[in-house]
Order: sequence, then structure tokens, then C-alpha cells
Amino acid sequence: QVQLVESGGGLVQAGGSLRLSCAASGRTSSRYAVGWFRQAPGKEREFVAAISWSAGTTNYADSVKGRFTISRDNAKNVFYLQMNSLKPEDTAVYYCASTSLPRIGSTSWEYDSWGQGTQVTVSS
Repeated sequence: QVQLVESGGGLVQAGGSLRLSCAASGRTSSRYAVGWFRQAPGKEREFVAAISWSAGTTNYADSVKGRFTISRDNAKNVFYLQMNSLKPEDTAVYYCASTSLPRIGSTSWEYDSWGQGTQVTVSS
């Protein structure tokens, strides 16, 4: 099993930036990719970005392209989501998740290990 722990959430004004971290531990050698998802109150969980563990290939939701950047530090098994130009509609609980499936998926069912989430609130 793989354990994931997110950190870095908080309250920020619109236009500001935050960097989320996701620390992975356990059987990380079996993992192919890590994704970030978010869920706002009353809404479905939605895909934000994903990155392959070794090659660093990325995939982004259209809503965050050009504003968010996903990256990883393989030596530390830590994954990051740099969020710039934040908007109030980015307010949500952000989750990182990992998968052993050989693709950088954008649907939650493709991921089988999840962190506990971190709250991001963007004020207008």
C-alpha cells in the first residue's frame, strides 16, 4: 500500500499563489502516477492535474492550464501542485492520489490510494 499526506492548503486572496505538497510513503515502486483532484461543497470531485512518477509526463484540466503546475521530487517522493493566479472558483478540498495503472488518468476511479485532503480557500 501507499500512504499519501497532503499539506500546504490555506486561505489566499484572488490572484495569489499557493503550493500544495503530497508526501508518498510505502510501496511507491508499484506506482505509475500521482494526480491531484479537488472537491468543492456540493460538487463532484474533479480532476486537476497528474504526473507520471518516473518520466514526469503531465496532464492538466483545461480549467487550470497555464495557472497550475504539477511537479515531483523523486528523491523525496514528494509531489507538488503550484497554484498561481488563484480564483474564488478554485476553492475546494484538494486531494492527491496515486495509481498503478500505466496511464496519467483524469478520472478518480483510476486511482486507488488517496490522501486525506487539504483545504484551499480563495477569497474575492
